[in-house]
Amino acid sequence: MNPQRAAWWFLAPALLVLGVFFLLPVIAALGLSLTDYDLYALADIRHLRFVALGNYWDLLHQPAFWSALGHTFYFVLAGVPLSIMVSLGAALLLNSPLARCKPFFRTALFAPVVTTVAAVALVWRYIFNTKYGMANYVLGAVGIHPVDWLGDPHWAMPTIILFAVWKNFGYNMIIFLAGLQAIPGDLYEAARIDGASPLQQFRHITLPMLAPTLLMVSILTVSGYFQLFAEPYVMTEGGPLQSTTSVLYLMYNEGFKWWNFGTASAVAFLLFVIMFAVTALMLRVARRGAAA
Repeated sequence: MNPQRAAWWFLAPALLVLGVFFLLPVIAALGLSLTDYDLYALADIRHLRFVALGNYWDLLHQPAFWSALGHTFYFVLAGVPLSIMVSLGAALLLNSPLARCKPFFRTALFAPVVTTVAAVALVWRYIFNTKYGMANYVLGAVGIHPVDWLGDPHWAMPTIILFAVWKNFGYNMIIFLAGLQAIPGDLYEAARIDGASPLQQFRHITLPMLAPTLLMVSILTVSGYFQLFAEPYVMTEGGPLQSTTSVLYLMYNEGFKWWNFGTASAVAFLLFVIMFAVTALMLRVARRGAAA
């Protein structure tokens, strides 16, 4: 048998599963986004109407959509750099020859990634409770007045960002750790012989050698943080005053609260276009930086 044809036969089961459970739902959602599919159409398909790009046009003229998009960008712009810095810092500490009990700390730092969001969110809600939370107890011990972390529109999103960084940084830490362990030790030894300081070694050896890993982690983190939903859903339910409503939370409300499936599908595809544009921009900037 032709090797190429044999390869396609081996790939066929996986491609079939992807087609049935991924491609077909995506095509169906795209079709829904071009209609006014809602609760009435769900009861009687004859109420379904084709509205072309009407849902997209309406969304672009909705202040609620732009507000949710602004909250999502705020979460991404603040959370992604913080998450990457914490992940890289933890990976550098674990990769240090002075570190002890590395398997234990790798497991402990990765543990939040595999915990249930709902369970740990309840713990964080207790920590940041206005009356009896640990965070305000510590602030009170140093003479600072209590902060309404989850009830104040100015503090709710930063609190969710801290929670998301703590919850997710372990995944990137493992990727960074693998990238650091792939850097040849001879480069550091030669740099030390030449008198390079640890900071100079990090700047001229670690960062350049880690650039592909850093790009991959950045793209994965940006893509994940654009899909903000579980954290505000569990901790604030989009409040206070809609200050933590993300694009995905808006899509959830449109689809499963107001039963506007056409509008919800349009929100999903608008978010996809935005994520695609941001990812393409990051790749373009990375290629220019590599060519410079």
